[in-house]
Amino acid sequence: MTITVINFGLGNIASVSNMIRKVGGEVNVCNTPDNLRYAEKILLPGVGSFDCGMQLLKKGGWLNVLREAVIERQVPILGICLGMHLMCISSEEGKDSGLGWVKAEVKRFDLDNLGKLKVPHMGWSTIKTIKENPLLDEVTQNERFYFVHSYYVKCNDDKNIIATAEYGEIFTAAFHYRNIFGVQFHPEKSHRFGMKLMKKFVDLPC
Repeated sequence: MTITVINFGLGNIASVSNMIRKVGGEVNVCNTPDNLRYAEKILLPGVGSFDCGMQLLKKGGWLNVLREAVIERQVPILGICLGMHLMCISSEEGKDSGLGWVKAEVKRFDLDNLGKLKVPHMGWSTIKTIKENPLLDEVTQNERFYFVHSYYVKCNDDKNIIATAEYGEIFTAAFHYRNIFGVQFHPEKSHRFGMKLMKKFVDLPC
């Protein structure tokens, strides 16, 4: 299965691509929107700020092509960290609207709840699976993933939450809505745990 990795200017393209190959997938790094039209599965990585990400998607001409693929053709897509945030309606990090595919807002960690914890949340944390899901069906409650973020997703509908983590407060670690998956952590930095999850995405039926 070929995974189309969106290279819109923000993201760990090389490390994400390497992990996909390690678990048996093929990689198509997509540098222009036209190359997205025949994608079988899409991965939207991202490291950086919300507004910068949305502006790069707009300036690069990605918005209509992404919507056609994800919403109209229902191509499976996985958003990682900022990629997950961009799928939401809005973010406290910026003023721009998000893609709006998932009814959720991106919130900043409330410092009053963190005590001595620092922002950003950076390091290894365990996740708690909330419901059965093909992306996480082999993830146990003791498996750890690597996080680097100052903001988190707040889903309007808890039914879309498939895993949570805790950092001063409980937050969404992963969501699933129709063909759309998002993870707050970085599978490409999470060693064998991340490889297991990435293989599940590669093997998902289209």
